[in-house]
Amino acid sequence: MQSGNPTLNKNTFLDAASGDVMSHGDQVMTLNGTVNKTGLLLILALVGAMFSWGQFHGPASLPAMAPLMIGGAIGGLVLALVTTFKKTWAPVTAPLYALVEGVFIGAISAIFEMRYPGIVMQGVGLTFGVMAALLLAYRSGLIRATEKFKLGVVAATGGVLLLYLANMVMGFFGHSMGFVNGASGLGIAFSAVVVVIAALNLILDFDMIEQGVNARAPKYMEWYGAFALIVTLVWLYLELLRLLSKLQSRN
Repeated sequence: MQSGNPTLNKNTFLDAASGDVMSHGDQVMTLNGTVNKTGLLLILALVGAMFSWGQFHGPASLPAMAPLMIGGAIGGLVLALVTTFKKTWAPVTAPLYALVEGVFIGAISAIFEMRYPGIVMQGVGLTFGVMAALLLAYRSGLIRATEKFKLGVVAATGGVLLLYLANMVMGFFGHSMGFVNGASGLGIAFSAVVVVIAALNLILDFDMIEQGVNARAPKYMEWYGAFALIVTLVWLYLELLRLLSKLQSRN
């Protein structure tokens, strides 16, 4: 069973570890190493976000934010795909992804903050709060990544992605699903459900990383595991911003 995070699946770490482990010597994946690299990627994402945030000086600077958002989104997607298919490149591509994605996050966060003052700090606080709570629940055994749990989260994640894709295609023809972006009761309920699904993907990611550590995957997989966690955290943060903005727009 694969993780809902497309960067992680059941063979991600096992395939990396299936070669001659002895050829890596003592250079194998560890939990502490993955945690440290996750922290470094978060710092790099913050640096990128601070750069683009610093380019925003009110409504007049909105045109300057578009290239940062579009460039960051496209660059992040390209680097994510490269990292996913060339895992041995993760020590280089994962930091680059964090920087580029940080530029995108900083730009879009600045726009959200202009419309809804205080929303960014709420989003950041909730994102790390959710991650900490789920990590504690996972480590304590309160939540277990059983096969049924994995199947449910993967199916729900796929459904959300398909719904977003359908809404985007409909947008090209001047139509859209109002509840996806709308602040109606249904729209808020939809965003809340998506936030829960994004958060539960963290459990699957924790589980897959633990499997990689147990399988003694090569050292570079620490970077890949950290990269995968950043992907999920970015998604969770963006969904939280969407939910918070809907709630504030009703006030």
